[in-house]
Amino acid sequence: MPSAFLTCAVLGNFSTRAQNENLPITPAEIAADCLAAADAGASIVHVHVRDPETEQPSMDTVLYAEVVDRIRDKNTDLIINLTTGNGGRYDPSRDNPAVAGPKTNLLLPDARVRHILEIKPDIATLDLNTMVFGEEVVINTLPSIRRMAELIQGAGVRPEIELFDSGDISILNTLMAEECFEKPPLCSIVMGVKYGFVPSPETVLYARNMLPKSAVWTAFGTGAMAFPMVAQSVLAGGNVRIGMEDAVWLAKGVKTPSNAAMVEKAGRIMNELGVDLLGSKQVRDQLGL
Repeated sequence: MPSAFLTCAVLGNFSTRAQNENLPITPAEIAADCLAAADAGASIVHVHVRDPETEQPSMDTVLYAEVVDRIRDKNTDLIINLTTGNGGRYDPSRDNPAVAGPKTNLLLPDARVRHILEIKPDIATLDLNTMVFGEEVVINTLPSIRRMAELIQGAGVRPEIELFDSGDISILNTLMAEECFEKPPLCSIVMGVKYGFVPSPETVLYARNMLPKSAVWTAFGTGAMAFPMVAQSVLAGGNVRIGMEDAVWLAKGVKTPSNAAMVEKAGRIMNELGVDLLGSKQVRDQLGL
């Protein structure tokens, strides 16, 4: 029987409570959703944090540490994956594009991984994309990527490589030729972000076939394609990601009551396809964590 692991992405930078009032915001709510997702079958949780007062994305190490501590108090097996995606946005000023506008949050690579070095989760994301993102651009230069990879791995944390388009996979293959990564790459094929990969069976196969042969990978979609891409990923030999970072609906016209409900549905899809859902201990062994 084929097997796969499931990552629950509990919240990202863009979902809001106006879209779904069940979105977790505070560290206590985020940790509770992570634990419930684990009970529902997730072996990995992918975590962003928000400022509890403004509900805006945050990079505050204290908030990340509280989430991790609350999870670890209840579950020591669950694999924790923290984002490093914040800190790459550039908003060109309308009067002078060489001057950063108000939405710019560009940071040095060391600052983008400060919470990783202090907390040392199991996994940390590493974005390779430079792309138009909304009305701004996201910038990840090769020197920045190399430095973040060095720091993440130096802390004993495994990078998860985020791939938004085919050029990102070309960058990955360049980094592999440079022996930038200590282990076979752990990759996410991100589909559904506008101007990036389009969620489709053809995209999954195309991206999969560009990856290094040693890659461990997950393909996932956003919005209405989140659940269809669960099936497409496992049918193509990949793993699964689902959660309120990527979608806020459980079914057409039905807002999800929780991340755990999304995990349960994804698990049912996997079961119907004859794919065994791996537990956290099994995934730790598989990934060498």
